[in-house]
Amino acid sequence: MCPYRLVLEHVTSRWGVLVLMELMERPYRFSELRRAIGRVSEKMLTQTLQTLERDGLVHRDAQPVIPPRVDYSLTGLGREAAEQVRALAMWTETRMDAVEKARRAYDEARAPSGARGTARPATAHPRAEGDVPPRQSAAT
Repeated sequence: MCPYRLVLEHVTSRWGVLVLMELMERPYRFSELRRAIGRVSEKMLTQTLQTLERDGLVHRDAQPVIPPRVDYSLTGLGREAAEQVRALAMWTETRMDAVEKARRAYDEARAPSGARGTARPATAHPRAEGDVPPRQSAAT
């Protein structure tokens, strides 16, 4: 994989985007950042922060105090990346009506002729990423 594609993947990953956008506001401690982002596991946030730190986008400041204090902030490079991500997020927010209209048109065009107007909303998967499928009973 090309090196720039790998960085692009890190910056635009589900958690990478949210970390960059939160850290634009101010430095955060790990637990604060986790609460601000919401629904991210400790493991995923740790991996995301380490990846962004390795890429030079996030600075990790570990203070030698008891209890240990670690703050995360954006580097100059990270701020540049976060501004680009924020621009894309703002575009998405302002253009959501057009996206929803396009989705409806797409779904209606592909719905069986007798089911027009009853098509299910377009989603990538029936479950959100990370959701656990329901358990099936032993009888099924």
